[in-house]
Formats: sequence, structure tokens, C-alpha cells
Amino acid sequence: MAAYVQSKSDLEHKLSSKKTFASTGMRVIFKDLSHTVVNSANKKETLYLLKDVSGYFEAHEMSALMGPSGSGKTTLLDVLAGRKNAGKTTGTISFSGQRPTEQFLRRYTGYVEQFDTLIGSLTVYEMLMYTAELKRPMSEPIEKKREAVDTLLERMGLSVCRDVKIGGAMEKGISGGQAKRTNIGLALVSNPRLLFLDEPTSGLDSYTANEVMTAVKHLAAEGVTICSTIHSPTAYCFGLFDRLAMLVKGSIVYFGKPDHGAIVFAQEACPNVKEYLPGYNDAEYLVDLVTEADRIGRAQDLADHYAKSEIKAITDADIDEFLHEDVPIPEHIRQELQTKSSTVTPWWFALKTMFKSRPSRNYQDGTFMGPRIGDKIMVSLLLMTLFLNVGRHFHPDNFMNISAILFMWVVMPAFGAAAYVPSLVLERNLFTRERHDGLYLSFTYLVFKLSEELLLACLASLPVNAWVYYGIGIRGSWGIFFVVYYLTLCCGIVLAYFFASISPNLNVANALLPTYVVTLLFFAGFLMQTTVMPPWWKWYSYLDFLKYAWGALMVNNFKGDDPEWLPVYDKNGNIVHMMTVLENYGLRNASRADFVGYMALFIFVYFMATWAVIQFKKYQSR
Repeated sequence: MAAYVQSKSDLEHKLSSKKTFASTGMRVIFKDLSHTVVNSANKKETLYLLKDVSGYFEAHEMSALMGPSGSGKTTLLDVLAGRKNAGKTTGTISFSGQRPTEQFLRRYTGYVEQFDTLIGSLTVYEMLMYTAELKRPMSEPIEKKREAVDTLLERMGLSVCRDVKIGGAMEKGISGGQAKRTNIGLALVSNPRLLFLDEPTSGLDSYTANEVMTAVKHLAAEGVTICSTIHSPTAYCFGLFDRLAMLVKGSIVYFGKPDHGAIVFAQEACPNVKEYLPGYNDAEYLVDLVTEADRIGRAQDLADHYAKSEIKAITDADIDEFLHEDVPIPEHIRQELQTKSSTVTPWWFALKTMFKSRPSRNYQDGTFMGPRIGDKIMVSLLLMTLFLNVGRHFHPDNFMNISAILFMWVVMPAFGAAAYVPSLVLERNLFTRERHDGLYLSFTYLVFKLSEELLLACLASLPVNAWVYYGIGIRGSWGIFFVVYYLTLCCGIVLAYFFASISPNLNVANALLPTYVVTLLFFAGFLMQTTVMPPWWKWYSYLDFLKYAWGALMVNNFKGDDPEWLPVYDKNGNIVHMMTVLENYGLRNASRADFVGYMALFIFVYFMATWAVIQFKKYQSR
């Protein structure tokens, strides 16, 4: 037992530090923590992802959560970090003597996802500065924020790539190790008291993994409480940790120093399960041993051995003492733990910061601008050259062509809305991470995304509407012609965002949106007049924004001089009446202003529906 029981000097050091607070870190305590979910295959069965786990993490220390796949290490990390959104948690969680609020976890802790979630169009410095402005107090001078970011670049070894664009899958940028350190830097930019990392070395070579974890270790030395899941660390990386919690099947089977004593302890629990062969390092062998024990059905032996051990008794005694000690909590820590706001900055400041940082880069990106401008230029040139001066020949033989032109002019922006779907779907992980980090509210994010798109859409719509209007010779007000097209485009964009928000992936969204738009074509009033629609389908035409868009353009073009067009015959074949163009389409009493107002209402409804989805939908079930 001597190999793994803490030495007297270790114990004395620990006792001497019990009644102190780190300058930044906090002591994290969890006791009898369990997390259950309903079995998807059998709704009556409850599965334990965590079962009565207890332990603690100290400031100035870097603690590891290890175990085979499915052992519960990420579940424990997510429960402590407040990121678990599925299942039921019971037990005690204490941060410096108090249970943390969701708002505290968002504002004063850092969480590094396993997969990097960065904005590829920004440089490393811009990414960190953008986060600093949203995560640090608004009252802090901008010079101080820049100084903090420069210091962070130096601490994380990112100065060499300070002004390099991050890039992505389709664009070369920084290396994998630099991306991982940037991701960690985002979590540190607000000087968090605790840092949670989920598999920070995943996908990295051993040198880069050691480099990343060395940088994290330096943070622990400065006082931050650090907890990280890690699957297969190198020997060097394993030696950086101060504390180890080993889990198997949701139970802790070892909690203590990450040294050779952990191996001796596991071998005592399951002898003759795995031989310590030459070439093994301690971390690799320990994971292999508990994994093999799990596979052969001896996981419970590991849990039972730990439950009866002196290590468990010492840990439980420490936890009880920590929970019952009467140590005054500094007022600033008490206020942080009781904070009510999940964001540091108000919504308008967050919106301003996002506008300052992101659109300028997107507007310089050909892959962003092409789909949003290219289709409008191509379609407008096609219509203008195909129907050049057609509108100036105001003759009954030409009224159908004019009506078709106006119909196609509102249909194309609705179909072109598919170009806006990826913007929301591909940013889903980024949005989820930034909202969890307390950078902004869902409403703020949606307002920013739509404003960025609608501003560009307005600028792009001006020239294409001008040359179509004047090239074809459309009658009526050019202002109405432009406003209707722009509102149709706005409806399409917000509708695209709605389908993007409700769809599980890009493929589903790209299938749903065109299908819905196709249904709108039949009820807009051009392919089939609303007066002859079956009564059981007529209601749908009132929910069709294309009906109001096309109707407004028709009224704008023909209202001033609504000419007679089609004859109406009696049963004897005699002409009894000549219908005008607007009368034929059921638009004789239609109002341009009313139809424009209805379109604005559609935009509002689609916007609110999209906001409700992104606010309440769980995009990541953890």
C-alpha cells in the first residue's frame, strides 16, 4: 500500500493549503455524484453513466480523468462544467463551498471542446481579440484587452502565427497544434477560475500533444484549477498531471497521484489481467489494464477494490472536511458564484463587436460572396437579355410574358435562398460553444447573422433591379419594384435560416427548403388563379409570401392602366365582358401597400420561429 498512499509530507502540504484561495482557481468538490439517462431501446430502463463518484480538484493543479471509451470521463467533465443537457444528475457539486449557477459556469469557467470551433476567416489575433471583447468587462479599456491578448499569445506560444488566418478544411491556415492552443486561448481570454478540457490532445502527434499540455500545465502553476479528460497520453504528458481519477463503467476505480502506485493498485484489484511488458509507459499500461478488465467482466472488481481501499477512505475524509470547513469566502468570489447574467456584455455591445469583427472578413471571402451575388447577376442578365424591351410593348399579346417575368423575378430569390442554409448549419458547433461560453444570447446571434446577410442583399439587389427594370421596361414605380424584390429575398433568407435551424444536418435542410418553395409556386396565383383553387387548398395561398410578392409587382405594373385582356363568354358563346389583367388574376382590388405589409409580417414570423428553435433546441445531446 505504501506505493500509492500519500506521503506524510504530501498530506502536510495539503493540510496547509486547505484554508487558502488561489488567486484565480477554485477547489472543485463532487460527492456521491450520479448521472442517469433513459435507455433508448427500453424506455422503462434507467442507465447509470456515473454512479456515486466522489473526488476533488485543487487550484494550482492539473487533474486528469482517464478510462476506456464509455467509462464516463466526458460525462463527469460535462456534469461539472454544467454542459450536460440530457439525463438526470444527483449528488453534491461545490465550487469553493457553493453550488455554481449556470450563469457562473458560462462566465467564469473555460471549456475546451475536443474538436476545434474557430472562425476560419479570422487571424489568430483577431479570433482572440473578438472573444476578449465579448468575454471581458465592457468597462475595461480596449488597450488593456489588447495587452491581455498579446500576453496570452505569448503564454500559449502563438506569437509566431499571430497574424495568420486560421483557415479550415478547404483553406490552408494554422497547424493542428496551433489551432488547439488557440482554442485553449479562447477559454483563457477572460482569466477563468477553472478550465475544463475534453481530450485536448486528440488528433495531435506526440510532440504537439506534449507542447499543448505543457502550456496548460503552466496555467495550473499560475493558479487555475484544471481538469482534463485524456485517453492515451504520452509518458511525458502523463507526468504533467498532479491528480488522476480513473473511471470504468461510470465508477471511480482510482483517485490519487498519477504515478506507478496507480498501477500497483490496479494490479492488486485485477491480478494477472495484463502483463507489464517492456516498452509500456505507465499511462498506456494503466489504460490497457482497466480496459482489459472491463472487457472480461471484471470492472466491478476494480470498483469494489477502490471502495474498500485506504485511498477511498482518505479521499472521503478530505471531501467531508472540505464541505464542512468554515472558511470565509472572499466577497468577489461570492458575487461571481451568485451572478445572474450569463453574458458579460449587454446584447447591443455584443452585436456591435460581432459586426466589427466578422462581416469585413466575410465580405472579402470569395466563397462567401460568390453564392450570394453570382446567382443574382446571372439571373438578372438572363432575364434582361431574354426579354429586352418586352415591357415597353404594352399589348395583350405580351401581357402573359410580362406576368411571367414578374413571377420569375420573385421566384428566383426564394429558390436562391438555398445559398444561405450552410451559413447557419456549418456554424452550429461554433454557435453552441460561444453561447455556452457566455459570449452572447441566441437572439443577438440571430440578429447579427441576418443583419450581415440583409445588408449585403440590399447592396446586391440595387444594381440587378435597376438593369432588369429599365432593360425590360417594367412599368410602375421602380421603388416598389426594388422593395418587393428585396423583401422577397429577405423572406427567403429568413426562411432558409428557419429550415437550417430545424434540420439535423445540411443535407436535410437542402432537401426541405426547395421542396417547400416548390409548393409555394402552385399557390402564388400565376400557375393557378386563386379563384379556381379547390376550397380545401385555398387557405394555403394566404400563407404564401410569393403570392403577395408577385401580386404587388403585378399591381405596380398594371394598376395605373389596367387594360382589358381576356373575354368572358356566355353559354351561347357571346362576349359579355372583357376581363382586365388584374381581374383575371384576382388582383383587381389588391393594394401594393397591403401586400408589402404582409411580406414584412412573414419576415417577422419566420424570424421569431427561427429564434425560438435555436433558443430551445438541443443541437448537442450530451
